[in-house]
Amino acid sequence: FVQLAGMRGLMGNTSGGTIELPVKSCFREGMSVAEFFIATHGARKGGADTALKTADSGYLTRRLVDVSHDVIVREEDCGTDHGFKVREIYDSARKTVIVPLYDRLVGRFALHSIEDPKTNEIIVEGNTMIDEISATKIIDAGIKEVEIRSLFGCETKDGICAHCYGRNLATGKRVEVGEAVGVMAAQSIGEPGTQLTMRTFHTGGVAGSDITQGLPRVQELFEARRPKGEALISEISGKIESIKEESGFYTVVVKNELEEKTYTTTFGARLRVKKGDTVENGGKITEGAIWPVKLLETSDVIAVERYILKEIHKVYSLQNIDISDKHIEVIVRQMLRKVFIINSGDTNLITDTPTSIQIVTEANSQAILSGKKPAIFTPFILGITKAAQETDSFLSAASFQVTTKILTDAAIQSADDPLHGLKENVITGRLVPAGRGLLSDEENEELLEKFDVSSKMKEVKEQYIEAHDRAIREIEEKLAKKAKEEQQQ
Repeated sequence: FVQLAGMRGLMGNTSGGTIELPVKSCFREGMSVAEFFIATHGARKGGADTALKTADSGYLTRRLVDVSHDVIVREEDCGTDHGFKVREIYDSARKTVIVPLYDRLVGRFALHSIEDPKTNEIIVEGNTMIDEISATKIIDAGIKEVEIRSLFGCETKDGICAHCYGRNLATGKRVEVGEAVGVMAAQSIGEPGTQLTMRTFHTGGVAGSDITQGLPRVQELFEARRPKGEALISEISGKIESIKEESGFYTVVVKNELEEKTYTTTFGARLRVKKGDTVENGGKITEGAIWPVKLLETSDVIAVERYILKEIHKVYSLQNIDISDKHIEVIVRQMLRKVFIINSGDTNLITDTPTSIQIVTEANSQAILSGKKPAIFTPFILGITKAAQETDSFLSAASFQVTTKILTDAAIQSADDPLHGLKENVITGRLVPAGRGLLSDEENEELLEKFDVSSKMKEVKEQYIEAHDRAIREIEEKLAKKAKEEQQQ
C-alpha cells in the first residue's frame, strides 16, 4: 500500500547494497524515467536472487541433514529428571509475542505434575503428554512457565526417546520408536529457508525489507559464527555502577557484592542499559546479536539453547513461518554434544580433547560407582558443518566434506565406525537403523507373522478359485438339465 499511494523509497541493487537516490513517486502518480530505471535494479535483484540464492537454502538443508541424520527415536522413555522451562517467546523490539506458550506446550510431555495455582487441582500428571485441552487449562490458570521434557535433557544412548520428543507432527500421535526425527527436523527448518530466499522476489527489492537478511542470519546461528555488530554481554550478574562516554566509546562498570567488571564498547555502539539497571550474567549491555560461543563462556548451556531457539523463531516469524521447538532442539542438541576434558581424573579419557558428552557421562558414572575421581569437563559449541565432521562415524563425515583428510585421519587412528546413523548404513549396504531396521531378526519375524500378507492373499485366492469352480459347476448343471429336457421333448 505504501508503494501504491506513498513513495517507493530506497531501492536495493543486485549486490545487496542500497541505491542512494530514492524513488519519491508512487505507482499511482507514476515514476519518472530516471526513477523507473532505478526501480529496475530492485526487479533485477529479485530475479538474481531467485536464480542464485536458492542454492544457499539447499546447501543449508544438506548440512542440517548431515549433522542430524543419526538422531533416531531409540526407546519409549529414558527416565531423565532434567527438564526445560518454557514460556512464551516475546520480541521486545517489535513488542509482539512470537510463539505463545500454548504452541510450545501442545504435544510435549510434562516433567512434573502441573497444578492450578488457585484450586490446587492437577491439570496434567507428571510424564504425561499435554494435549490441546490441558494446554488451554494451563493458560486459563494463568501459569506463565512450565517445565517440560525436552531433547536438551534426553539421556538416551545414540539417539533420543519418545517422551522427550513428544508428538509426531506428521501423524498427530506420539512419536514411534524408529522414527528418523533428525532428518524430519532438518527438512522442517531447511524447506522454509527456500521461502526466506524467494520472498525477495515479491518485495521488488525495496531496501530494508529484503528478506535475504533472514537466511544468512539462520546460517550465522547454526554455524555459531561471530555476528557483525556483536552485542557486548556482561560476564557477571550485578548492577550498572557507572557509564562514562568518551569520543563515541562508552565505559560501563558492572558491580555485585563479590566483584566488579569494566567493559568498553566499540565505537558507535548503542547502549541497552542505563545507570542503576540490573543486568544478568550473559545479559546484553549494547544492542546487537550475541555470539553463542561468548554466551557459553559467560553463562551456561541452557542460556545458549534458549538464545538460539528464540533467534531462529524470530527470523522465521517475520515471514509468518511456524517451526516447532522440537526441530530446532534436535539441531542445537547436535551442536552442543561435545565437551572439552579439562582434567581426566581417574577415567580413561584424554585431557585437552573434545569428547562426546555421552562417553564422558558413562565414564564419570563408572568412576563415581567405583569410588574414583570423575573427569572435569567444560561444554563447547560447534557449528553444524564442524559438528558433522566431528561425528563418531568417519563414514558419515567422509561422505559430507574433506573426504581424503577424514579417511586418512581415520586410518592413522585405526578408527572403528559404530554404524549408528542412516548414512553410514546406506554406504555399507545395510538396513538403516530406523523403522523396522531398528528391530532384531526375531522381532521382524514376529511382525511378519502378525501381518503376513502372503498367507492372507493365499486365503483370498483359494476362496476365489472355490467360488469360481462352484459357479462353473452350477452353469454346467443348468446346461445339462436344459439338454435333458430338450431330449425328452
